[in-house]
Amino acid sequence: MSAETVLFDYWRSTASYRLRIALNLAGVAYRAVPVDLVAGEQRTAPHLTRNPQGLVPVLDIDGLRLTQSMAILDYLEDTGRLNLRPADPAVAVKMRGVVQAIACDLHPVCNQRVAAHVVELTGRGTDRAEWMRHFIRPGLVAVEAMLDAVGPYAMGERLSQADLVLIPQLYNAERWGVPTEDLPRLTRVAETCAGLPAFAAAHPDRVHPDRGA
Repeated sequence: MSAETVLFDYWRSTASYRLRIALNLAGVAYRAVPVDLVAGEQRTAPHLTRNPQGLVPVLDIDGLRLTQSMAILDYLEDTGRLNLRPADPAVAVKMRGVVQAIACDLHPVCNQRVAAHVVELTGRGTDRAEWMRHFIRPGLVAVEAMLDAVGPYAMGERLSQADLVLIPQLYNAERWGVPTEDLPRLTRVAETCAGLPAFAAAHPDRVHPDRGA
C-alpha cells in the first residue's frame, strides 16, 4: 500500500457513494480506482486480496486497508476527520437506527449480487426491477417515519451519518423507479443535501468512468 489515499469503488455502489461523500466532507484527497461489479472485477484475485468478501468500497489510508463503509466512516470520525455522530446519546441512537435500517436491512437485499442471483434463479430479467421496488419502497416509508420532523437534515439541524447513508439509497430508489415524492421528510433531506458540494461531487453521474467519453 502506498502513502496516498486510494478508494476502490464502483460508481453506482451505494456503499461507495456514501464513502465518497464522507471523504469529500473530510477534505481527504484520494485516487479512485474503479472496480467494475457488472464485469465481475470484484471476484478477481487482485480484488479478493484487497477484500476477501469481494465487495466495495475498499479504502487504503494511513497505511491501512479498510473495508465496510460504515466501519470506515467510524474510522474517519475516530481519527478526527469527521464529526457526524451526535453528542447527545438520545439523538445518536436514533441516528444509528436510521443508518442500520438502510445499511443493514434495506441495502443488503437490494445488493447487485443478490438481484443478479434472483434473475439467475428465475431466468427473467424483469424480476430485477420488481425485486428492487418490492423492498425499497416499504423500506423508505419506514425510514421516513424515523427522520426528524423539522430537519433540515435527517436527524435535525446537523448533518450526520444518516444523511450520508440516506442520499445514496434515494439515488437507488430513483434508478429503479420507486416514487418518493410523497415522503416529505426524505424529500426535504434530499433537497438540503443536494446543495452541498461534497454530496454533489460524489454523485454517480459525476464519477462515472465513462462520463468524459
